[in-house]
Amino acid sequence: MRRGPRPRRSRPSRVAGIAGEASVPRRVIMTTRSCPCGLPAAYEECCGRYHAGAAAPTAELLMRSRYSAFVRRDAGHLLRTWHPRTRPERIGFDPGMRWTGLEILGTTDGSAFHSTGTVTFRAFYRGGSLHERSRFERVDGAWVYVDGDVLS
Repeated sequence: MRRGPRPRRSRPSRVAGIAGEASVPRRVIMTTRSCPCGLPAAYEECCGRYHAGAAAPTAELLMRSRYSAFVRRDAGHLLRTWHPRTRPERIGFDPGMRWTGLEILGTTDGSAFHSTGTVTFRAFYRGGSLHERSRFERVDGAWVYVDGDVLS
């Protein structure tokens, strides 16, 4: 049986040694930083596109993008995605707050076929967590955050 050409294997890069030492093989691993919302995609391909102005297709993805906006202190995105009747004048970020993770606990409705939806989540920060059920509605076809109930 005749085989095709062998696939090329990647080779480790060589890093020059110090003061004339022989170079040492070292594998170079290219990584992309995952999005703060917890999904495995890179920020630019995940929440970054919503921060740049694209509309989130579901209430859950809007919730994730809003969490990422808090992590990145993107007040513009938070205000743009807040319902006009409940939107504050401005966002005040706590300079000592460090968000560390997001866990989506459940959703109701909130898909392309709904006009309302809820997302229950736990957002972790250094020293604690916030457990909330957030309400979302569509305004002119786009999902927006309305308000939320803090849960124990």
